[in-house]
Amino acid sequence: MRLDRFLANAGLGTRTEVKAMIRKGQVKLDGEVCREPQTRLDEKQRSAVSLNDIPVRLKSRIHIMLHKPTSVITAMDDPRQPTIAELIPDRYQAARLFPVGRLDLDTTGLLLLTNDGTLGHRLTSPRWQVGKTYRITFAGPPFMSADIEHFQKGIRLADGTICRPAELEIQGENQVLLTIHEGKFHQVKRMILATGREVKTLHRQSIGPLVLDHQLPPGACRELTAGEADQLYDWVRLDRP
Repeated sequence: MRLDRFLANAGLGTRTEVKAMIRKGQVKLDGEVCREPQTRLDEKQRSAVSLNDIPVRLKSRIHIMLHKPTSVITAMDDPRQPTIAELIPDRYQAARLFPVGRLDLDTTGLLLLTNDGTLGHRLTSPRWQVGKTYRITFAGPPFMSADIEHFQKGIRLADGTICRPAELEIQGENQVLLTIHEGKFHQVKRMILATGREVKTLHRQSIGPLVLDHQLPPGACRELTAGEADQLYDWVRLDRP
């Protein structure tokens, strides 16, 4: 692996940024300044790289919290429409990130990207009962206490599909929180429609223990903190790498 790519993969900047660091003499290899971005590193040398005399460690697992805006699709590549990949900094290009679940084009809120396949599978599998909570504004009659019980028993969709039990929390005349534990196609919109109402806005605010950072504006992202990542691994009973 090239030195500049190694530093970029470690999350220290874009390829352009880390090349500048290297050429300024900020990077050392085996204690010696290295100013050549294209320098090839073998496995042993990767543990001997430092930036400003601080050892660099390549992360094997990366987890990104993205505040998805409207008008981008949940895909890493699409020839016709803007994708979430365009919102991810260049330094993560080689990390092989993928989205954990999907949000519709007009749905906003928390989207998790990771390169840990086992974690991603467990977070989306109904077997692991990972709740996803959505804030919904709707058109139609206000929800009543009887509707809460209806969702707890399992909503029947128009095609006859019966959803798993869900938790409905009434927030106001035209706003509710809904927590589901599965991810059928357009499920939240179809569940609301099955009650005779229509979703107007849909915003995901949490996945299991992970809550969208309220300081993260639409279109922005950041890596999970160690504590946030630990909570996710614990939630689905996985040892953290």
